Amino acid sequence: MSAEPRINDRIRVPEVRLVGPSGEQVGIVPLAKALELAQEYDLDLVEVAANARPPVCKLMDYGKFKYESAMKAREARKNQAHTVIKEMKLRPKIDPHDYDTKKGHVVRFLKQGDKVKITIMFRGREQSRPELGYRLLQRLAEDVQDLGFVESNPKQDGRNMIMVLGPHKKKTEAMAEARQAQEARKAEAKANPGKSQNAADPGAVNATAHDDEAPAETSPAEASAEA
Repeated sequence: MSAEPRINDRIRVPEVRLVGPSGEQVGIVPLAKALELAQEYDLDLVEVAANARPPVCKLMDYGKFKYESAMKAREARKNQAHTVIKEMKLRPKIDPHDYDTKKGHVVRFLKQGDKVKITIMFRGREQSRPELGYRLLQRLAEDVQDLGFVESNPKQDGRNMIMVLGPHKKKTEAMAEARQAQEARKAEAKANPGKSQNAADPGAVNATAHDDEAPAETSPAEASAEA
């Protein structure tokens, strides 16, 4: 069965329930009359409800309708948010600097509206100390609780322990905020081009400052007089 509706002379029924160009109900009319009205309005007769008895047809510009429908579908796909699961791997005896770095990545992922799978990797004797991994996962969950929540509690998976964090913010909201922030930065750069240039070339400002602070040169005559 074709997804395309039947239009004009492809409609094969004796009568139709006709809807006018502005959505007004014309009523049940013979197909020939409906086609005649379509020609008068320079529009198409489009079957919009084939299973109705009689079928419902509408007078419209079918080419324009198809174009607008395609644009709406394209925009909907563009704004569609796909759930992404990021992964971050840690060791149970991770040092503070590495922990802060890893936590920073988790924060960024949650701000983007993505889920994060946290994996604690045990090696050797560490496998006999699963509480180390559990405490580390609890600590991380508490550190990022303003941005995310524990969607899947810590559980042992072979040599690893896994926890999944979900974002408080929906992906669509994160995408919208990111676009707004980007537009704001562009507007600020456009409104203050000089500020952006100075920020990009701090050396020019430093050079000017050094020139102002440079000592004045002494002429030979002044040097002789001083001597």
